[in-house]
Amino acid sequence: MLSLLPPATRALILVNVAVFLLQQLAPDLMAGLFALWPLGSPLFRPWQLISYAFLHGNLVHIFFNMFALFMFGRALEAYWGGRRVVMFYLVCVLTAALTQLLVQSGSGAQEEVIGASGGVFGVLLAFAWYFPRQRIILLFPPIPMPAWLFVTVYGLLELFFGVTGRQQGVAHFAHLGGMLGGALCILYWRTRRRFS
Repeated sequence: MLSLLPPATRALILVNVAVFLLQQLAPDLMAGLFALWPLGSPLFRPWQLISYAFLHGNLVHIFFNMFALFMFGRALEAYWGGRRVVMFYLVCVLTAALTQLLVQSGSGAQEEVIGASGGVFGVLLAFAWYFPRQRIILLFPPIPMPAWLFVTVYGLLELFFGVTGRQQGVAHFAHLGGMLGGALCILYWRTRRRFS
C-alpha cells in the first residue's frame, strides 16, 4: 500500500513510523529530548519546534495521523510536487508549535506536546482549499460531506474544545496553529506567484 504513495508523502509516513518504533525502546529519553516542552521548562530545546511532530502517544494516535496524511497528502503531492508538500508540512508543524507555546505561556500549562496533528491539520486545510467539493466520509459517524465543510467543522470543534477546555490532553491550539500556518503559507505562495 505504501508503494502506491508518492515519494514525499511516503517518506513522511515512514519517518513517523520509524520514530514511533524508536520511542518504544526509550520513551522517557525520546520525550525528554524531542517532545515540545514549554518555554520556561529546563527541558525546552529549539529543535523541539519540529521534532515533537514525529513522536506519538500510542498506536491510535499515530494511526489516525498517518491515515490522514495518507488520504490527503498524496492529493496535495500530485498537485504541488514532493518538495513543496514537505516544506508546507514543516511550516504547519512549526506554526502549530509556536501557537501552542504562545497559548501555554498565557495559561501557565507545563505539559509537553507530541504528535503530527499540527502538520496534518495544515494538510487538511490545504486539501479543502484546493479540492473544496471533494467528498470526504467521516469515520465516526460515516457521513459524507464536501472537504470545505469537513475542515470548517473540524476547525470550529478545535476552537470550541480549545477555548472551553472540555477535552483535556489534546493540543487543540496546536491543531489550529497548523491550520493557520497552512493558510498563511498558501496565501504567501499565491501572492508571490501573482507578482512574479
